[in-house]
Amino acid sequence: MAASSAMPAPLPGGVGMSHISAYDWEAADGVCGGSPHLHLACTEAYVVTAGRGAVQTLTVADGFSETPLEPGAVVWFTPGTVHRMVQGGGLKVTVLMQNSGLPEAGDAVFTFPPEVLADPGRYAAAAALPAKEGPAAEVAARRRRDLAIEGYLTLRAAAEKGDDAPLRAFHEAAVRIVAPKVEDWEPRWRDGALAAAQRTGEQLTALAAGDPAHLADARVTATGPSRRGGYGMCGRRDEYELPGATLPYYGE
Repeated sequence: MAASSAMPAPLPGGVGMSHISAYDWEAADGVCGGSPHLHLACTEAYVVTAGRGAVQTLTVADGFSETPLEPGAVVWFTPGTVHRMVQGGGLKVTVLMQNSGLPEAGDAVFTFPPEVLADPGRYAAAAALPAKEGPAAEVAARRRRDLAIEGYLTLRAAAEKGDDAPLRAFHEAAVRIVAPKVEDWEPRWRDGALAAAQRTGEQLTALAAGDPAHLADARVTATGPSRRGGYGMCGRRDEYELPGATLPYYGE
């Protein structure tokens, strides 16, 4: 039988996926790891597959906390959680991201210092990488990480004193940065996560009516990394070009 010519199915629920090897670059506080940032409309999950480490987080509700990462652990956090992946030795994580397509469209903001966040042009320049691979990409990714650490350490110090005002101010700055992009995000959400939920509703309706027609459309989809070893926010990143999503320009 000939292979189906139908469009490939998205991952369950319209999620995105990548594999991360956490950066082993030492930061100003003596800790090795990635670039602190938050997502504004996407919940993110870490599935730890190898090594040891931690994820440091900042939230208004809980302040600063650190969650261990070891093989078998699954840790997830909702929009607004500032997170920093910390390397403890050979840490590798499979990242599952809600709303595949939104992170690729910029649903992430680095914890750069306030003066950088306040200037859209300066923020964009600091967040961008001049190349996808090679020495120039590594230098830029490390510089970006260090600038995010600079702002993060200020937020963390305030949170540890019980002062959430700087974190709330960062939230406001992050919203200002992404607000112009939201109009472009909505079609990605409608065609991705929302469409997946609506298909389930249609299937439940069909099943309740005794209609098996959608079962005849079953198919298998397989893929592999579209690029290995890219420079993401948290570490070197194996990227997947999945149905309903585009290749990331920020990347987890």
